[in-house]
Amino acid sequence: MVEFTEHGYARAGLRQIAERAGVTAMMINRYFGSKELLFAQAVDRAFGPPAVIGDDRHGLAHAVAHTLAERTARGAEELNPFLLLLRSAQDPEATDALRRGIEAHVGARLAGLLEGPEAEVRAQLGLALVAGTWLLRTVVGTSALAEADNEGLADILAGMLEPLIGEADTGAS
Repeated sequence: MVEFTEHGYARAGLRQIAERAGVTAMMINRYFGSKELLFAQAVDRAFGPPAVIGDDRHGLAHAVAHTLAERTARGAEELNPFLLLLRSAQDPEATDALRRGIEAHVGARLAGLLEGPEAEVRAQLGLALVAGTWLLRTVVGTSALAEADNEGLADILAGMLEPLIGEADTGAS
């Protein structure tokens, strides 16, 4: 997964991946079948565990907003799923695996926590806000987001996420 995260799908070579793993390229082909199938496994590993979207419905918008603010702050550990997405999304061969991985893991996890109409659409919009915030705050480093106080940013994000993923549709007040 490291080669794909660091270099993206197109620039990650099987030989380099094998070398880093301490095996041969033939062995990777034998166990995974192809670079595409290996990448699909890497996507599943990247998007499977919760990174920003947790598993608790209660206070979801607030939790996502605070986790995102903390995980995108200067000096925070890099979010590998986002790096994998950023560095591979332009490659048509990788896009299908990325889409499937996002929809099957983080998208399904978030949609499964939502009640009310159009849960999948609202989940995807929430993910778009999360991904866009990560991109502008950590990769592009726009001044307003990069310099924003984590608590203040989290409050703004929670206010934006609440209509999409919050408890408003559950009848809670």
